Amino acid sequence: MKNCPYCQIEVGGDLKKCPLCQSKLSGQSAGPYFPKQTTQKIRSFLYKLQLFIIWTVIIAGLGIDFLFNVRIPYFPQVRWSLILAMWLIAFEFGMMRQFTKGTGSSRKVTMMVFIILALTLVTSYYFGVLQFALDWIAPIVITGTMIANFVLAMIDKKGNAMVYLLTILLVGVLPYIVLHFRHKETPATWIICMLSSIILFVGSVIFKGRSVAAEIRRRLSV
Repeated sequence: MKNCPYCQIEVGGDLKKCPLCQSKLSGQSAGPYFPKQTTQKIRSFLYKLQLFIIWTVIIAGLGIDFLFNVRIPYFPQVRWSLILAMWLIAFEFGMMRQFTKGTGSSRKVTMMVFIILALTLVTSYYFGVLQFALDWIAPIVITGTMIANFVLAMIDKKGNAMVYLLTILLVGVLPYIVLHFRHKETPATWIICMLSSIILFVGSVIFKGRSVAAEIRRRLSV
C-alpha cells in the first residue's frame, strides 16, 4: 500500500498523488478500488461521434445549398438544407430526451411523436402536400401513438396508468374537436382516430381501473 511521507497516511488503490496534499506517494500500488468505466467511455465517445457527424452533415448541407446553389429537382424554391437541419436537430433533441432522468415513457413517446409530426407537416407544406399530411399522415401517426400508450399502460408497474389514460383521451379527442368546429365536414381518418381514442380509453379503464383509482387517491392524498 502506498503512503504519503508528509501527511503520514496510507493510501489504498492506485493513486499517484496524495488526496490531501497532492504530494507524490511512495510504496507499492495495491490495485484499483473500482473497475474502469470502459462501457461509459465507449458510449460517451459514440454519442460525441454521432453528434459530430450530424453537425458535419448540417454544415455541409447548408454550404451546398446556399453557396453552391444545388437544389432538388422539380422543387427549386425549397431550401432543402434548412429542412435537413431541422430534422437532424430534432433527432438530436430526441436523443437527449431519451437519457433524461425522471421522464416517463408516455411523455417521451408522445413528445417525440408530436415533434416528428410537426416536422412532417412543415416539410409537407414546403413540398406542397400539406393537406394530404393533415388528412392522412397526422391521424395515422396519432392513432399509432395512442396504441403505444395503451400498451405502455397495460405493462406499467409504477402506478402511472392515469398519465396514459389522459394522453390517450386528449391526443385523440382534442384534434377532432378542433377540426369539427373549423370545418363543416371532418375527414373520415380523424373520425376513426377519435373513435379509436375512446375505445382505447374505455379499454384502459376496464383493465387498469383499480390502478387508476389507487393512483388518484395517492396523488390527491385521500
